[in-house]
Order: sequence, then structure tokens, then C-alpha cells
Amino acid sequence: MALNLKGKTIFITGASRGIGKAIGLRAARDGANIVIAAKTAEAHPKLEGTIYTAKAEIEAAGGKALACIVDVRFEEQVQEAVKLAVATFGGIDVLVNNASAISLTGTVDTPMKRYDLMHGVNTRGTFVCSQACIPHLTKSDNPHILNISPPLNMEARWFGPHVAYTMAKFGMSMCVLGMAEELKGQKIAVNALWPRTVIATAAVQNLLGGDATMKGSRKPDIMADAAYAILTRKSTEFTGNFCVDETLLREAGTADFSAYSMTPGIKDSELLPDYFL
Repeated sequence: MALNLKGKTIFITGASRGIGKAIGLRAARDGANIVIAAKTAEAHPKLEGTIYTAKAEIEAAGGKALACIVDVRFEEQVQEAVKLAVATFGGIDVLVNNASAISLTGTVDTPMKRYDLMHGVNTRGTFVCSQACIPHLTKSDNPHILNISPPLNMEARWFGPHVAYTMAKFGMSMCVLGMAEELKGQKIAVNALWPRTVIATAAVQNLLGGDATMKGSRKPDIMADAAYAILTRKSTEFTGNFCVDETLLREAGTADFSAYSMTPGIKDSELLPDYFL
């Protein structure tokens, strides 16, 4: 087990809010360098936070931060952010592919613009960021790629209601399956992490049920703690895994998950399960 993430440089996509920011904040407590690669540079009426507010929070938590305006659909923006990260911090030790787009719509009801967005951000964005970071990860003493994507449960029930979204998220998971095998020789770990329950994020608030769904959700902190448990393992000993946050933390010794609930005192049976599990 690596002791902590002090001095490690972590490149996180979609880190201006939600799960991405939570992972950055958890690593910052160790004194990590966090590259915030996200689109939101100006305050949005429906989206809390920007790359600059996230930078301030991460620095207040004890880390160093670099805010980069990045839309992962555009290769040149990713490459420029990676170049700046290396110039600022001297390298990259961890890539977290967290940026994601969602539309839980059927085939006829999914505009091709939305289809392209999901595949461009989720699958292609993950591939582009991985491709750009791998040459630098090879120079790290404990390199990791972590995709926020689900286990590859190839069951019709996960495709039928929203095939376009499932394809895009499973594309991220297929990157884990393939790259973990491909990069073993370079000692780069590639793993996936997915929540057992719905996580309280802007997508849940604005697209997936609002306040009612938020009440049955868990805080992003549970994903951050699970990510930390993965990223502090030796890359040569833990790769190619499709982890679930609660399962991973239970194995690490966590028994009480009540602090992660958005609604104090909520029963475990009342928490809303996430997709794909």
C-alpha cells in the first residue's frame, strides 16, 4: 500500500463539481497536486461551481491546483492541459476519467446531437485523455488510470431503456478492460469505479428526479474515499478491476456508511440503487 498521495499529480476531468471535485478534495488532504480539467469557467445558473472555485477549495484543503478549461471532446484542449500540467507539476501520476454526459432516452427519442455528445465525452473523451496522459504516466512510480464507469454487465435490461447512454458508459468500461491488459507491461493500473447507490450530483438534481431523488442519494464523498483506496494501492498489484464503492470500502474495513447519506437516518433499503448493478 502506498502511504498517501502527497506530491502526486492527479489529472481529473469534470472536476469542477460532483464526484470529480470530491476526488480532488480527498487527494488534496494529502497534499496532492490536482489538475482540474473541466468546461465550466463562468458561473452557471443551474450548475454549482467553476474550475476556479474548485481550485480555491482544493487549495484550502491542503493541495495545489491547476485550473484548465477543457472540453474532452477536443483533442487539442486535452493535449494543451496535459502539457501545462507537466510543465507546472513535473509530470502526471494519476488520470481520473470522470467527465460524463447522460440522456436516459430510447432510440427514437435520442437526438443525434445528444448521442454524439455522450459518445464524444464518455467513450472518446476517456480514450483521448488516456492517450495523452500515458506517456507521462509511464514515468510515475505508481501510475493509475481510474474511469468512473460501471461493470460490464452485458444484460438487455441495461440497454433497452437507454441504449445510447449505456453504449457510451460501457465504452469507458471497455477502455478499462483493454488498457489494463495493454498497459500491464508499463506498470500502469487501469480500473473502474461505480457507485452502488445514486450519488447526489448536478445531473441528479437537474436531469434525474430532482429533490426526491437527491433524498435517496449518497454524497460524492463515498466515491472519493473509494477512489482514494484504489489510487493508494500499488499499480502492479491492482489493475483491471470493476469496483463498486461500498463493496470496496467494506473490504477496506468501513462498516458504517450513514455519514454518506444525503438524508440523515435513512434506511439502507430506502437508498436508490444506481444503474448497471
